[in-house]
Amino acid sequence: MTWTAPQVKRDQDLGELGTLDERRMLEGWLQWHRETLLAKCAGLAPAELARTTVEPSNLTLLGLVRHMAEVERWWFRRSFAGEDVGEVFTGPADGDEGLAGVDPAHAERDFAGFRAEVAACNAAAAGHGLDETFRSTRGVPLSLRWVYLLMIQEYARHNGHADFLRERTDGVTGD
Repeated sequence: MTWTAPQVKRDQDLGELGTLDERRMLEGWLQWHRETLLAKCAGLAPAELARTTVEPSNLTLLGLVRHMAEVERWWFRRSFAGEDVGEVFTGPADGDEGLAGVDPAHAERDFAGFRAEVAACNAAAAGHGLDETFRSTRGVPLSLRWVYLLMIQEYARHNGHADFLRERTDGVTGD
């Protein structure tokens, strides 16, 4: 049986987010966007996930999954937690944090890598206050709150891209 991107059930009820405390609200929105990206991929075969559909862009759904794993790692683990970890996906450096170098033969592995990275990033942030800071590569102090907000906007932007990629792949649209 050929692997396809798994179906995703979003656990977060958006109606509840407006009444949660700040930390749970930020975590909830981030999780909703993570699940949205995976939902845009659900049911597609590896070749479909790796197909460019909005020329001349080289964006693919699989590339977005890989990219977001790299971005998560950069901000939560490397920058905030100070972990000495390399890139999520090994191979030739593409300069696009996972967007290029997509191989449909590795789709299942890449999805597993994304899920593992999300879990590791959640663990890296757990137990830390939103006001805890670190120094960016430019020496600017940033807070964990800033990382959550950055990640939410990064997913929101790329989920918009995923909408177009999915619609051009098989006509599926949705939230």
